[in-house]
Amino acid sequence: MHSRQIRQSFLDFFAAKGHSVVRSAPVIPAGDPTLLFTNAGMNQFKDVFLGKGSRPYSRAADTQKCIRASGKHNDLEDVGRDTYHHTFFEMLGNWSFGDYYKDEAIAWAWELLTEVWKLPKERLYATVYHDDDESFRIWEEKTSIDPSHILRFGDKDNFWEMGETGPCGPCSEIHIDLTPDGSGKELVNAGDHRAIELWNLVFIQYDRQPDGRLEPLPQRHVDTGMGFERVCAVLQAKASNYDTDVFRPLFGRLTELTGVAYGATMEGRQDIAMRVIADHARTLTFALSDGAMPSNEGRGYVLRRILRRALRYSRDLGCTGPVLHRLVGTLADSMGDVFTELRDRREAVERIIKAEEESFILTLDRGMEIFSELSAATLKAGRKMLGGEDAFKLYDTYGFPFDLTRLLAEEAGLEVDGEGFEHCMQQQKARARSDRKEKQQAGGDGGSWRWFRESHSTEFCGYDRLEMEAQVIGAAHSKENLLLVLDRTPFYAESGGQTGDRGWLESEAYRMEVVDTQKDGDSFVHVVGRAFDKVRDTEIAAADIAMDEAVTLEASVERSLRQETERNHTATHLLHAVLRRILGEHVQQKGSYVTAERLRFDFSHFSKLTPEEIESVEMEVNSQIRQAAHVEKHADLAYDEAIGKGALAFFGDKYADRVRMVEVPGISAELCGGTHVDNIGQIGLFKIVGESSAAAGIRRIEALTGRAAEELLWREYRELQEVRRQLKLRSDESAALKVAELQDEKKELDRELASMRSASVVDALLREADASLAVAGCRIVTKVLEGADAESLRNAAGALREKLPLSTGLLCGLADGKVSLAAFSSDEAVKEKGIDAGKLIRMAAAAVKGGGGGKPELATAGGKDPLGAVEACRIFEEEVRRILAG
Repeated sequence: MHSRQIRQSFLDFFAAKGHSVVRSAPVIPAGDPTLLFTNAGMNQFKDVFLGKGSRPYSRAADTQKCIRASGKHNDLEDVGRDTYHHTFFEMLGNWSFGDYYKDEAIAWAWELLTEVWKLPKERLYATVYHDDDESFRIWEEKTSIDPSHILRFGDKDNFWEMGETGPCGPCSEIHIDLTPDGSGKELVNAGDHRAIELWNLVFIQYDRQPDGRLEPLPQRHVDTGMGFERVCAVLQAKASNYDTDVFRPLFGRLTELTGVAYGATMEGRQDIAMRVIADHARTLTFALSDGAMPSNEGRGYVLRRILRRALRYSRDLGCTGPVLHRLVGTLADSMGDVFTELRDRREAVERIIKAEEESFILTLDRGMEIFSELSAATLKAGRKMLGGEDAFKLYDTYGFPFDLTRLLAEEAGLEVDGEGFEHCMQQQKARARSDRKEKQQAGGDGGSWRWFRESHSTEFCGYDRLEMEAQVIGAAHSKENLLLVLDRTPFYAESGGQTGDRGWLESEAYRMEVVDTQKDGDSFVHVVGRAFDKVRDTEIAAADIAMDEAVTLEASVERSLRQETERNHTATHLLHAVLRRILGEHVQQKGSYVTAERLRFDFSHFSKLTPEEIESVEMEVNSQIRQAAHVEKHADLAYDEAIGKGALAFFGDKYADRVRMVEVPGISAELCGGTHVDNIGQIGLFKIVGESSAAAGIRRIEALTGRAAEELLWREYRELQEVRRQLKLRSDESAALKVAELQDEKKELDRELASMRSASVVDALLREADASLAVAGCRIVTKVLEGADAESLRNAAGALREKLPLSTGLLCGLADGKVSLAAFSSDEAVKEKGIDAGKLIRMAAAAVKGGGGGKPELATAGGKDPLGAVEACRIFEEEVRRILAG
């Protein structure tokens, strides 16, 4: 069977069993700060297992794109060295949310494997949790498996947990014996590739408590996962995943590019390199197609390391230039029918990868030089182990994977301090954790919730209403706030980049100010800041209000803030559309933040916008606003129907099968759950106030709309008028030209003043030089000058070398807490005495914690320790005396 057929047969099988076939979630998790990448099929259903979300179906099946290259599930260093590890893979899965359980899950798994895919029953083994007699019985009674092939294992192998607390349960795994003679029973769960796990059936039935107890869940779920590449290898009778048609197109393209064929020496360096490159190209292409970008932190940091690891291995295939980006098209052709984003974003992904490759190639050779220096120094010192800090420097600064450093060390006759490297890694991770504050769930820092209803879901009614009655269905207290969940609400909860609404909640006893609205699963959490006791007519602490029973409240959103927020939100849609028109279709939203005060919009682009481009974008957005087009809000569309109508899906958002589409006909169409103006003319005015880099390949625009934009323009107008008044300009004179004229005059005066200062310094130094003693006929000039900057020092040093025939010297300038150094040697000193100012200044600069260099005749340096200036002069003079004496 072809891999496409295998994938489709799995989905068709479970569709026939009443499952909804759902699309894969992006490999970049939406709204889950605990994960860098989607690493399992269950990730997109995590909220269901936690009891915080629901789906319109109780049975589902899909093929999920997964990346495991960081954290607990990290196969990166094994990739390429064996024939079955991957950083990117597909996971086939089926789920039951409180519907069927063990009987159906086990029976259907056996049916698919043995009746549909015709796997030999005698080669299949089932493992169960050691005390899961129910699963054991089902395997024994409802399948035709050999009873001796049902094996029991403990917590490590057959009990699944989402985390230290939360949903968990026993699992049953299906393994296949791939040994030649079928003798692989003892290899099951022994980590041997000759008896591999095909499918894991997880039965979620408990809730792990903080004290370790297992509490039964009100609903039991099924979560299964099967490695697609692995089952393809089995069904295609291949020795490894890399021999299947999943990878063959990539190897074929690599052979075209390099002339190296895969499979000649399976354990040789070239085959290892081809496996690394093929796997890593998949990971990069899928991650970037889902909106990730290489960077120096988080998931972008992991992707950059993966790219650099692959590029280094490409040297084993004779490649010295970019090669990974040339595999993107192959993946788009071979897998784009299933994952259409590969085709849609092909050009942009190719450009990003190529730019990263070109950048790393410039530093790769330098990194190899650094390794050679470190290894030579290690051997010279009589050591046989390269330090962990050195290995980490190569990893962190030059992108060398640890296994590459280890390989190079072996070739040089060295070992590598792995523990020291790991210590450095852990230190870096600790720093990253402290820098990256995890987004807490609403109410996470307070007491436990008290629920007044079984259902915790909130109905959002705020698209059409800003005031309504609602009933409290849950309450909790944080350190300073009261947190309330209502059965329905006009308050928009923060999501999709739009901040939560503010406003008021009022009961017979209290008037409470809502300072924020957050989402927690299907619940809308209203964060109450200030509160007023209506009976006593006093302000009270919100955290002191008790909600002991369900209370009916009047909920009212702050209308003016909502309207300003809507202006900014709709403006981001117009901005997105205009950027794509002016800059190109590669532009895609990478994030946004919309408040009542301003908007921020991040988008993919490869260069800083020019002033002309910014002006064009701003003018075009305002031109569209003046068209005053109606905003159409399609409340309930099928996802595929909306995409078919041209809707753009926002990066980082999670979409259900039924979606909301916001459209400005002829201009913009996007999937969006936020609130918007009814007519774009209500935006009024759009003004860009900032353009900057948000990350590698991502630009950021900040802008104002409506009243805020008007106020900014009035402030700038008043400031301009005051400048014109102070410059005493006529109405026909340009303020910009006048300011430029004054700046030119100031520069000329500054040059004249610098020249006078340099002349004064040179005269003083010449007088001192005349009075100084010469060593071997060569005058040595060293001087610390307060307030002298780098330019005046360089000018003075140049003048001294011209006026003192046989001389050398060092000038140290101290200004603004920094040190500037200038060294010189006259032509005679260089030629006759061998005095090199460039080498001497590097030695002297160490005393001021700096560095520099230059030519033998003239050199400059800088430092940050003014206290070392005198020592720098002493070092310089002593070294010159040593040279002259020798």
